[in-house]
Amino acid sequence: MFVLELTYTAPLDAVDAVLEAHVAWLDEQYRKGLFLASGRKNPRDGGVIIAVAPDRARIEETVAGDPFVTAGVCRYRVVEFAATMTAPELERHRETPG
Repeated sequence: MFVLELTYTAPLDAVDAVLEAHVAWLDEQYRKGLFLASGRKNPRDGGVIIAVAPDRARIEETVAGDPFVTAGVCRYRVVEFAATMTAPELERHRETPG
């Protein structure tokens, strides 16, 4: 499982200019089953996405296609972790320590 932290690198008006394309991109990742939750940080200086993927390479490839990235208005910090405990709704993503 992955935590993706977005940090804006441009003023909010530049971010907002790409927001519609970013939301469409998010919708696509949800349809693919990669994203579980997402939203803005408070204060609004970026966002957070909880994601699942077979490996980090898939996440890196996905993030590179975010319109926020291609427009140069944000950078990502990708944190991979083993979800050894989950809410029942996320049980299928639970990992056993190895």
